[in-house]
Amino acid sequence: MLDVELWAELRREHFVRGVSIKRLARRTGLSRNTIRRALRSDVPPAYRRVPAGSMLDPFKDEVHRLLKGDPKLSGVRVREEIEPLGFDGGKTIVDDYLREVRPMFLKLRTHQRTVYRPGEICQWDLWEPSALVPVGHGQVRRAWVVVCCLGYSRAGAGALIFSKEAPDVLWGMGRCLWQLGALPELMVWDREGCLHAGGGRPTDSYAAFCGRLPVGWHFCEPADPQAKGAVERLQGYLETNFEPGRRFANHLDYQLQLDAWFAKVNARTHKTLRARPIDRLLEEREVMRVLPEREPDLDRRWVLRVAPDPHVRFDTNDYSLDPNLVGRRVEVRVSQREIIAVALDTGELACRHERVFAKNRTITALEHARTLRDRRGQPGVEELVVEQRPLSVYDQLIA
Repeated sequence: MLDVELWAELRREHFVRGVSIKRLARRTGLSRNTIRRALRSDVPPAYRRVPAGSMLDPFKDEVHRLLKGDPKLSGVRVREEIEPLGFDGGKTIVDDYLREVRPMFLKLRTHQRTVYRPGEICQWDLWEPSALVPVGHGQVRRAWVVVCCLGYSRAGAGALIFSKEAPDVLWGMGRCLWQLGALPELMVWDREGCLHAGGGRPTDSYAAFCGRLPVGWHFCEPADPQAKGAVERLQGYLETNFEPGRRFANHLDYQLQLDAWFAKVNARTHKTLRARPIDRLLEEREVMRVLPEREPDLDRRWVLRVAPDPHVRFDTNDYSLDPNLVGRRVEVRVSQREIIAVALDTGELACRHERVFAKNRTITALEHARTLRDRRGQPGVEELVVEQRPLSVYDQLIA
């Protein structure tokens, strides 16, 4: 058999230099018929072996029938089904063949590359850090990060929250939008429980949030993360690049480091865009609508009557109220940073506390403690008398 170099040399000598077949045969020692075949062939010579048959060939029709019934049938089950028919081959033969033919029976999904207009869409997701977040008082707590990503610029932002309830998630969304500096046309979420009411409809709180901005909303189909692939990829980068090797003093330090990380990421050159998201964000803001003057009011509010033990409980913590307002009704307002209570009848401030994210704490303002101390012994203020029994009484009961 001729090698490629000799085949090319024969064709060059004959067609370029005009050397006859007879002289080529005399020079190379090859027969004239071999030289003629080389000159007639436009394809370089190659060793081609006739493929030998596989011991699976007689059973391929049965394999196709099994895959037609269940395209995801495992190789182990396929071998168990064809062994009674006489197949005694190994695992590799069956697995290699299934790898080739299985796509013929599966309904594989195709993906269309999407190009977004500036300001058209913003994708959202919730990411849960793998480690608990320190919240002070020697405690750590489970947390989530509301993550967003603009479709055109790929600019992102994140906000730390400590529950998946609507007020916290919506507050995180508002903080991210104010970080981006403008409003998109459409916000895309998966079917998050606090935002999705079923059937693609928003909950009342989410609809009110979108209406006040205003922006549009869209919920992805179930089990369809590809529909918001931009934020999914940003979240994957967050998991591998932000969290490992970092330490946080508390939740405030966590948010500060998160903001600095997003500022750095938005200033890097994006692999797909071949541009910096911060540069494209400047271009995108020109066509996006401006933010409203005030952020939507997402504080939790309720009315209660101040009990003789003047405290209000929220998120397992007790916050002191002004003892002078015992028996009167106050409106409590809880934000992400503080807890405020105001008397309904006079507008007096009942309390103003920094919100504590640690659990099972009692937060008492100094002026409230002083008022309670001063009220002891005042005329008309009844003190609760607790009977103190001698220990001998309990000894008799046990005996």
